[in-house]
Amino acid sequence: MSHLMNTYARQPITFDHGEGVWLWDTDGKRYLDAVAGVAVNALGHAHPKLVKAIAEQAGKLMHTSNLYQIDRQEQLGDRLAQLSGMDKVFFCNSGAEANEAAIKLARLHGHAKGIDVPAVIVMEKSFHGRTMATLTATGSRKVQAGFEPLVSGFVRVPYNDVASVALIAEHNRNVAAVLVEPVQGEGGVNIPSPTYLQELRELCDKHGWLLMLDEVQTGIGRCGTWFACQLAGVMPDVMTLAKGLGAGFPIGACLAKGAAAELFKPGNHGSTFGGNPLACAAALTVLDVVAEDSLGDNAVKMGALIRSEMVGKLDGVKGFVEARNQGLLIGIELDRPCGELVKLALAEGLLINVTADNVVRLLPPLVISHAEAGQLVEILSRLIKDFLANSGS
Repeated sequence: MSHLMNTYARQPITFDHGEGVWLWDTDGKRYLDAVAGVAVNALGHAHPKLVKAIAEQAGKLMHTSNLYQIDRQEQLGDRLAQLSGMDKVFFCNSGAEANEAAIKLARLHGHAKGIDVPAVIVMEKSFHGRTMATLTATGSRKVQAGFEPLVSGFVRVPYNDVASVALIAEHNRNVAAVLVEPVQGEGGVNIPSPTYLQELRELCDKHGWLLMLDEVQTGIGRCGTWFACQLAGVMPDVMTLAKGLGAGFPIGACLAKGAAAELFKPGNHGSTFGGNPLACAAALTVLDVVAEDSLGDNAVKMGALIRSEMVGKLDGVKGFVEARNQGLLIGIELDRPCGELVKLALAEGLLINVTADNVVRLLPPLVISHAEAGQLVEILSRLIKDFLANSGS
């Protein structure tokens, strides 16, 4: 009997070690990892530079707390500000924590404007975390069910629908911010129109709201640029990061610009482990490798390759809807629930994820090669064809 709480429907497999995009289980079987720890392992597994940086920092200093200045944290803050154009950074341990910080900033901003009950506009099918505030912000009843009463102060609208946001502005004077993913990952790899973020930016400017972008899954090169908002030419007021930032080592960040960067004062927020020397050493190395090895460019090339080859193999197959991607955030939509593909792929030595019931989500490490992308397509396209031929719509 396991003493672990029953919070995950885990696959019956344990991995022993990895290298690049490959993992080996405890029986020695090899798997192509197209999940990357759910967009976390940006550099793949056991990247030598990351392993060395963590080992060296662990041998010197792992944690001192934020009661003192931390050089590595200062360096990482400087790097992220330089890459993003943002002004200030708060470090934490996860994407949910980064989004909690953003929500607190939105409320401080609202109160500073004289709003007694500040509200944040959030989107249907969104995912922002599993803390009480972030699961309330998340657009999924499955995530929220059983945890009522939920946190107040959120107004929900359809994703990729600027008109709905504008309508809220006409009737709700309590709005302080908009929280949105540049691309919805958990929601099914939903990619908005090219002007969506820009139009949201204009609305936020018009009404004095904060534009807060959840880049936990899309950031650090996964969509081709450092941050997905750069594809739209949009500068947010607040941006959250995690997942790929530490490439396996837990770290999150909430970045802010302009007036939003000055909202937190000593005592307003904190994190015991956030931004400790070990986490920051890992993240600094990730940023170095992503830049030196042009992994954003590789994400663009390999993402386009995987999508186009999947379309080529599945086009005209009954049950295939479409394949879409933003860099190496890839969704293959079918016309029916397809969760069983996860186990079928596992048996074939391929790790995939299914989200929104009918979307195969691929999040391979940014280091994936042309040959490895080809292997992924060959296995997955065959499995999808067989699945669609043998399952009802």
